[in-house]
Amino acid sequence: MFTLSLTKVQTVSQRVLAVLVAIVVACGLAAVAAPRASAAPRDFLRADATGTCTWDPVGWWVQRCDVWSPSMNRTIPVQIQPAKRGGNAALYLLDGLRATDKTNAWVNDVNAARLYEPNNITLVMPVGGTASFYQDWQGPATYDVINPVTYQWETFLTSELPGYLERNFGVARNNNSIAGLSMGGTAAITLAGKHPGQFRQALSFSGYLTTSLPGAHTFMRMALLDAGGYNINAMYGSSLNPQRFENDPFNQINGLRNTDVYISAASGVPGPKDKSIPANIQAAGIALEGFSLATTRLWEAKARAMGLNPTADYPATGEHNWINFGDQLVKTHKRVLDVMNAW
Repeated sequence: MFTLSLTKVQTVSQRVLAVLVAIVVACGLAAVAAPRASAAPRDFLRADATGTCTWDPVGWWVQRCDVWSPSMNRTIPVQIQPAKRGGNAALYLLDGLRATDKTNAWVNDVNAARLYEPNNITLVMPVGGTASFYQDWQGPATYDVINPVTYQWETFLTSELPGYLERNFGVARNNNSIAGLSMGGTAAITLAGKHPGQFRQALSFSGYLTTSLPGAHTFMRMALLDAGGYNINAMYGSSLNPQRFENDPFNQINGLRNTDVYISAASGVPGPKDKSIPANIQAAGIALEGFSLATTRLWEAKARAMGLNPTADYPATGEHNWINFGDQLVKTHKRVLDVMNAW
């Protein structure tokens, strides 16, 4: 009896073991055959000139990527937040005159990454370019001959960066919006007019849209010197260089016929939100916004005379500061997503 029972137990055990082995093998084969789940568009760091991008301290889903620029012979940092669901649209956000090498102000002074976090559009925020107007300069940007500053920003933004974004972030070369404040607003309209195949939309927040207006060149010269000793003569080579007029938004209207255009400039009159701004900064903000308003209205008048229909917004109060620029970012949020189909 005892021997028979032991045999039965052994038989049962062997059968159980065989079943377990079969299950394990089947699971293993299934694991090999099953495709791996792909990472979500924001879950991984992309490649850059140093190897990989890094997570930016600003948080959200912003990566800091060093993009090699052959024209400037150095890497250019770009803060990038990928589209939430892998969409191929992008919004370039250009900085103001005092852009720093640390961060783009669109994620420092206002948080564009937070605003666009739910949306299917890639934010592209170049870092640096102080006083550059995002142009290709004819010579070193400062008077420092020991450490010359080379600016070829138009080439970088329109010829070098798009290929990188396409390869690493899936951004289409022909499905982009571009926006900027002050200096960046000037550049947004100019670059969109010169490169309509790249930009479907252009937005200027308090930009200077008539830079060849009498007195404007002197105004820009003083601003560039004040920003850190930048030499406006090196921007164009000379004040008579055709490039000076080509890079005036006033002369790029014809290239915007198939572009969605939004322009804004406040009155310069301090509003309730401006009360927290120190008096000396307010004075500068009033003058800068007043000049922006004059040049923007001139640009609009010419654009309408040429048959364009831009959207213009002229708030009754507001100065040249990030309170105003941040309001415009929020105000145009839905417009950008509608035009770029990036909800």
